[in-house]
Amino acid sequence: MEGFTRDGVHRWRSIPYARPPVGSLRLRAPQPAQPWSGVRHCHGFANCAPQQRRYTMLGVGRYQPMGEDCLTLNVVTPEAPAEAPLPVMVFIHGGGYILGSSATPLYDGAALARRGCVYVSVNYRLGALGCLDLSSLSTPDVTIDSNLFLRDLVMALRWVKDNISAFGGDPDNVTIFGESAGAHITATLLAVPSAEGLFARAISESPASGMVRSPETAAEFATRFAELLGARRGNAAEVLMRASAAQLVDAQHRLIDQGMEDRLGAFPIGPVAGDDVVPVDPVEAMRGGSAHRVPLIVGTNAEEGRLFTRFLKMLPTNQTMIEELLADTEPAARERITAAYPDYPAPSACIQLGGDFAFGSAAWQIAEAHSAHAPTYLYRYDYAPRTLRWSGLGATHATELLAVFDVYRTRFGALLTAAADRRAALRVSNQVQRRWRSFSRSGAPGDDWPAYTTADRAVMVFDRKSRVEFDPHQHRRIAWDGFSLAR
Repeated sequence: MEGFTRDGVHRWRSIPYARPPVGSLRLRAPQPAQPWSGVRHCHGFANCAPQQRRYTMLGVGRYQPMGEDCLTLNVVTPEAPAEAPLPVMVFIHGGGYILGSSATPLYDGAALARRGCVYVSVNYRLGALGCLDLSSLSTPDVTIDSNLFLRDLVMALRWVKDNISAFGGDPDNVTIFGESAGAHITATLLAVPSAEGLFARAISESPASGMVRSPETAAEFATRFAELLGARRGNAAEVLMRASAAQLVDAQHRLIDQGMEDRLGAFPIGPVAGDDVVPVDPVEAMRGGSAHRVPLIVGTNAEEGRLFTRFLKMLPTNQTMIEELLADTEPAARERITAAYPDYPAPSACIQLGGDFAFGSAAWQIAEAHSAHAPTYLYRYDYAPRTLRWSGLGATHATELLAVFDVYRTRFGALLTAAADRRAALRVSNQVQRRWRSFSRSGAPGDDWPAYTTADRAVMVFDRKSRVEFDPHQHRRIAWDGFSLAR
């Protein structure tokens, strides 16, 4: 393979890790990539997974091509040769299981690689073609596999295990990390038996709650999806195989809208528990000790919900939406949850409640469950430059990525810190990157970040002055304990 060198790093783009899942391989488990002859030029990004076109923008007027032939990964390594194999960091992008790409400029990874790792970013099948369980629609003639996106990512991790030493990486020291849906995937992979031995540690940045469903609920969504495509009883599988990718994407968005109206589980797209890929709910697997006992960092941002008051308005961030969310909840649980936000139903309390419902509750549950069996570190990311605070976003969902990927040292980052925040932004970035780097090497993010235990519940708070707090949101944590919409 031929890559290219720029900005102090070597890069290889769009390396296939599986055969294109097209034709008869649509909706089937991924197959190993076929070997090629000669030199493969890995200079540019190929397809991202099919999704709405507006989500594929790479720059002003530039969009990434889409296609079902999308199972590729990218590798970035330091230009200077290393004396020993480097730790490997594999990034799984977010996007609510319906959008996103490893080619997104934010996920470039060069800053991480320059500091001493081999960085890998991965595409996986999205939406109806990968994250919507349609296996219940299988027929004797058409087999449809479940949890396709997780099967994709296990195959990508096998590729890393088998090949990363050729890029200077240590195949026995792989850290998987992701944000939002990517964080949820990261946590889910802890409970995937076929992923055993493919990674040594995991970082889950703002995992989402309510994203795992039962086979029964998945089957009901699959039937609804087939109806949206115009399928009749008995021909759904054939309709799925004939439909264009664009038709499938359109139907999946209509299914999401329909599911939100009917409150049939929290979300129709994401993992299904109860097959060979995910035998039991991931948090239950952690709680019972059957998940992979690898060191884990998990956390959320202080104001997760604010992003969703402006974009992707799918979270309950106002009183009307919250009352609808809790309508089927036992009155005592409903009272417990709203009482944990003293100013409810004030707008700021509603936004905080919505953020905790979607992300905080997941991080708390994962930390409580996993910490009983493996080293676990919980964080809260509070930092926001004045520009983000003035805009009303604050330390909202995904803003920790600006620190993780060193955006504050770029031209865009300089604009965000125009109001005399640059020094603080760089200090927070250095903090986060140092912790992530230490964790990827040793499994510990620093001596001054205590592991999470139910005895004291230590939380690292990243801010202008980072610090450790102990169980800082006890009432909110307890209020959400055991809450679930999915069924």
